[in-house]
Amino acid sequence: MKIGYALCGSFCTLDKSIKEMEQLVANGHEVQPIMSETVYSTDTRFGKACEINDRVEYLTGKQIIHTIKDAEPLGPKVKLDLLIIAPCTGNTLAKMANGITDTAVTMAAKAHLRSNRPLVISLASNDAMSANLANISCMLNRKNVYFVPLVQDDLVGKPHSLVADFSLLGEAVKAALEDKQLRPLFK
Repeated sequence: MKIGYALCGSFCTLDKSIKEMEQLVANGHEVQPIMSETVYSTDTRFGKACEINDRVEYLTGKQIIHTIKDAEPLGPKVKLDLLIIAPCTGNTLAKMANGITDTAVTMAAKAHLRSNRPLVISLASNDAMSANLANISCMLNRKNVYFVPLVQDDLVGKPHSLVADFSLLGEAVKAALEDKQLRPLFK
C-alpha cells in the first residue's frame, strides 16, 4: 500500500509519530513523507530540523514533500491509497475545516480527498475542546476523514487539550480502509 504520511508542528509528538511511521515501513508499506514548512525548517528543543528530516528520509527512502507545489500532484497524479496527518495541529485542522490550502500538508490533504480516498488525522491540539471543537466536528462529518482516538493529555494543566493515542494509529488506518471510524473516539 502507498501511504502519504504528513507531519505538522506539534513538535513534542514528532518522535511518537515517527515511530508509527517506522512501523508502517516495517509492515511493508511504501511511505511518502510530507512535512509542513514549519516542521521541515524549525529547530526546537525536541530536535533539529535537519536531523528529523534525515531520519524520515532514511526511514522511508524518499525525499520529503515540503512545498505546496510539490504536494499538489498528490491525488490526481500521484495516487496514495491513504493519507495520514500525524501529528495534525489544531491550526492545520482549522485550515482544512475551512478550506484553506496554504501549506504542503493542507494541499496534500485537499489533493488526496478530491480522489475520494481515506485521510486519517492524528490530532494534537491544546485547544481541541475549545476553539477547535467545531473544527473536529466539521471534519468528522466529512466523507473519507477519520480520527485516531483522542485522550486528554494533561487534565489539570491543559484542560482543553487533546492528543491522539499514537499507539492506535495502525488500528485507525485499518478501520479507515474499511470506511469505519475507530471507536471510542474519546478515551
